[in-house]
Amino acid sequence: MPRRLEIHFAHSTLRGCARVNEPVTLSVPLSKGLCVDTNQWTLSGTDGVPLALQTRVLNRWSDGSVRWALLDFQATADESTNLLAVLELDRGGTELAGPKIAIAVSAEALVVDTGAVVFHLGPDAPCLFRSVIAATSSVIDGSGSRLRVLAADGAPCDVKWRPPTVEEQGQLRTVVRFGGAVTGKRLRLELVARLHFFAGSAAVRIQLTVRNPRRARHRGGFWELGDSGSVLLKELTLVLRRAAAASRLQCSLEPGTPPLTTERRIEVYQDSSGGDSWQSPNHVNREGRIPCRFRGYRAMADGRAIEGLRATPVVVTQGEERFLAACVPEFWQNFPRAVSATTAGIRVSFWPSEWADVHELQGGEQKTHEVWLAFGPDPVTDLPLDWSRSRLLVHASPEWYAASGAVPYLTPAASDPHTNYLALVNAAIEGDDTFLRKRERIDEYGWRNFGDLYADHEAVNAPAGHSFVSHYNNQYDVVGGFAVQFLRSAAPRWWTQMDELARHVVDIDIYHTDEDKSAYNHGLFWHTAHYLDAGRATHRTYARTGGTNGGGPSNEHDYTTGLLYHHFLTGDTLSRDAVLELARWVIDMDDGRRTVFRWLDRGNTGLASSTGSTTYHGPGRGSANSILTLLNAHTLTGNNQYIAKAEELIRRCIHPASDIATLDLLDAERKWFYTVFLQALGRYLHYKAERAELDSSYAYARASLLHFARWMAANEYPYLDKPEILEYPNETWAAQDMRKSEVFMHAALHAGGDERQRFEARAGFFFDYSTRALLSMSSHVLTRPTVLMLTNGYMRAWFTGHPETRMPEAAQPLPDFEPPGIFVPQRVRAERRAIFAAVAACLLALAAVVALFVR
Repeated sequence: MPRRLEIHFAHSTLRGCARVNEPVTLSVPLSKGLCVDTNQWTLSGTDGVPLALQTRVLNRWSDGSVRWALLDFQATADESTNLLAVLELDRGGTELAGPKIAIAVSAEALVVDTGAVVFHLGPDAPCLFRSVIAATSSVIDGSGSRLRVLAADGAPCDVKWRPPTVEEQGQLRTVVRFGGAVTGKRLRLELVARLHFFAGSAAVRIQLTVRNPRRARHRGGFWELGDSGSVLLKELTLVLRRAAAASRLQCSLEPGTPPLTTERRIEVYQDSSGGDSWQSPNHVNREGRIPCRFRGYRAMADGRAIEGLRATPVVVTQGEERFLAACVPEFWQNFPRAVSATTAGIRVSFWPSEWADVHELQGGEQKTHEVWLAFGPDPVTDLPLDWSRSRLLVHASPEWYAASGAVPYLTPAASDPHTNYLALVNAAIEGDDTFLRKRERIDEYGWRNFGDLYADHEAVNAPAGHSFVSHYNNQYDVVGGFAVQFLRSAAPRWWTQMDELARHVVDIDIYHTDEDKSAYNHGLFWHTAHYLDAGRATHRTYARTGGTNGGGPSNEHDYTTGLLYHHFLTGDTLSRDAVLELARWVIDMDDGRRTVFRWLDRGNTGLASSTGSTTYHGPGRGSANSILTLLNAHTLTGNNQYIAKAEELIRRCIHPASDIATLDLLDAERKWFYTVFLQALGRYLHYKAERAELDSSYAYARASLLHFARWMAANEYPYLDKPEILEYPNETWAAQDMRKSEVFMHAALHAGGDERQRFEARAGFFFDYSTRALLSMSSHVLTRPTVLMLTNGYMRAWFTGHPETRMPEAAQPLPDFEPPGIFVPQRVRAERRAIFAAVAACLLALAAVVALFVR
């Protein structure tokens, strides 16, 4: 791998708005052994002039070398710019002059000096800013500024913050974290505020996460809006009061529009998405009512009414050399939203009181809001903070990503010879049925919905003209599919959808509570129930109108590899925390000491390894997802509890001498998911081989994979060859056949001679069949088959390009494994013991009666 990296950017993110020293963050992967630290790295502009650079190692290979590194620098670009910068790994590093962030820490406060503005922060300040000093002048009134939270009845809630911590400290970017809480009558919320500061800049990025830590009651097995565990709010608003009145107000309502200038007041309120389907039933509330009152946004500028469809406003207040500006990215996408400016200050409403309803945060649900503030002149763009509406997307080349090996089996899309496969993948971003076009059909917008995908495959049998709502959430790890396709192509549309969906999953789809049972706490919710309208269940599976109950988080839908990649590509702490939260859930749900059966049996529950049925613990997708989640957590932390648990689940679910005939794997409707487990086994073997851990666990998994691959080679066929045994013989089955191709490729990497050739042939057969069959169906553009192509199949180009690659054998001879056993879940064991105890008690009682009469 070269030691010189050219850094590019997506021109579409400029949106005609030139940038001067915009703060950017880029994460780059490196091949194993290439570099141990980042101290010698040098970044230069295209003119060869060194640029200030901040680096942080996100992840390391098993030998200690850097696998992913996060870079911060400042970029200047316009439409004529092609190459943005050049990173050299061994030029010696250069100490550069220029603004640097300085931090002073006291007992409960922080002072952050960016070189342009001095921020005094503390938990006693209602809005975290005790004071902000720019050019010796105080910009805001810290005591008069606040985070305003109103309960459903309009009563103000109490907001308290805890002392800050420095989450990331650097000379170019520093992140300060505050924890906090909101309390009111029968109301409790948790807060996390992350403040990003930038060298030489008056701008601050604030990410505010608001979480309802209560459990949902989900009575009767329904997970709907209106649950008694929800918190209802009238308003959540950041109020910033200026230290001195402004004499001039400006507001640009939409990107590319010139700013309005006013003297007294400007208000912008986004009531709906502004799209054609703005009144979609996707937006029903707990009463089954759609609160959206009008299409788009309405603004008032000194009494003059303005209407439009999709606002992303920037508001600026100026006067007496004091400057205060605000911008809320993705403003209209996360409606309802409001922002206003007066001579006294700025108000940013994440959940505005203008909405014709209260705002419901479900039990275990959270939302992360974002706002950019500028407390002084902003030279990045002509309009202050205009750049925050569309930040530069900076990236390496697909060739660099692939050569690093940081994500296994990648090849650049441009060198992939499989045109049928590429056509299926690109249907997500090209043509008439892209995911963004589908988003418009059910108006997949609003703060709870934005980022999710429309599950149009669930609507194929819906009555004509019926607005059928179904969410795809995170099924089959769409986030991971978007990440992989971005790495292969550097196309910004993949990046955008990865980022939007990852943030949705982290906030909405994870059950952030400790108060429910261990099978649910901190777990991941399913997608919408198959072929049923989401109704008031939104993203939590079962609505009363469907006639089916149950649901709750499930190991069968615990997808975390995409969140891992999102963290590696962005440095996002929330994605990292989500992977570890879900790994903890896997361990806790299998812990028998946490259930009501613990008084009879304290062993493993089996909830982490079951699939389809609580009694099936063979190879399945539930156990596969649990194993992958544990591997991802081990990748992040190196904590051996995760790898040990993963290996425990492997041994529980598969064996090198399994009697495969008894598993009935050809029952496609009920056992198709075994291929998901074998794919996970291939990933586990790759992970262990990279770490040179060729131990007995590696030998066990390798022998098991080959055992099942041999059976597959003799018995498997395309699913649609036998449509009579399928409930819905549709395009999804042809897409699922791609998994068989990947299993055979993994097996071929561990085989030799004629057996390898046989596996290679079967891999090629199922790959070709899957892509040809899908392209012959007009329905291949539906969401589910498209997602299956995003997440499966890209390995084929790598495999055919590396014909001599073979994974290592175990470092020790294949041991004599114990015969395969049958795992019995805790509930069954407990019931047996209860029956035994009851029978024993009856016998003792009978014996006592007999003894009494004998006397």
